[in-house]
Amino acid sequence: MPTRNISLTREQDAFIEQIVDSGEYQNASEAVRDAVRSLQQRRRVDALKLKALRAAIKEGLDSIDRGDFVEIDASEIGDYLRSLPVGRRQRAR
Repeated sequence: MPTRNISLTREQDAFIEQIVDSGEYQNASEAVRDAVRSLQQRRRVDALKLKALRAAIKEGLDSIDRGDFVEIDASEIGDYLRSLPVGRRQRAR
């Protein structure tokens, strides 16, 4: 297994020591590997969220290109959003 030297803050080192001492992990390397796995998972989730956001933006822009939109005065936005069905209201936020 490759070896890598890393620098931690005092707080991070104390945390790793605490979770190893509590028996959650056998050693610091195991704890750090788990932290890296969590980071990898979070980045995958973030990438999926970004992909969904880009798709929603494209859908909105395509609707505008088709002329499928309603112009609303800024003072009427609250009333318009309250008039939407619940499912559409959640997507409009």
